[in-house]
Amino acid sequence: MTLHLHDSTNERLGRVLVVDDEESIRRIAVRSLTKAGFEVVEAENGERAIAALNAGDNPLMVDAILCDIQMPKINGHEAIAYFRAQYPGVPIVVLTGYGNIASAVAAVKSGAVDYLSKPADADAVEAALLQRGAALPPPPEMPMTADRVRWEHIQRVYEQCDHNVSETARRLRMHRRTLQRILSKYAPRG
Repeated sequence: MTLHLHDSTNERLGRVLVVDDEESIRRIAVRSLTKAGFEVVEAENGERAIAALNAGDNPLMVDAILCDIQMPKINGHEAIAYFRAQYPGVPIVVLTGYGNIASAVAAVKSGAVDYLSKPADADAVEAALLQRGAALPPPPEMPMTADRVRWEHIQRVYEQCDHNVSETARRLRMHRRTLQRILSKYAPRG
């Protein structure tokens, strides 16, 4: 089992379990949360996270969970349902690159308290993990513009289609030439 504990030297805010199959995203989350004062435990998928939480005589105790949705074997929705059943008072925040309304509703129904789309601002992640009760965290000072969100989504689908422009255009329901123009430009600011 590959679980790594990162202990902050700042005042301890609590222990957070970060569950994400993308190593680069996990590394960024661990670094920013450790810097913010959290003790961080990471797992590369839902199966490993559940195994760590059930580790025999010495189960892992956490104060919050940051979890991706699209993961191999046990997906985020299944993991969240398990976390909610075993740890009813622990806030679960979803951080995913597949941000859409249906997925957000499913995550909240599974037990998540908040739903953030990648790439998320470190302050937004921290605020979501620290929230208690039904109050939503304040909106970010500089949220991504609609153009930037659209561009990020197109880039993600393009990568998932192995950089195949025709397949990406089909899945996004847009003309191939329009997609080529968008892909040839730099990301919008904001």
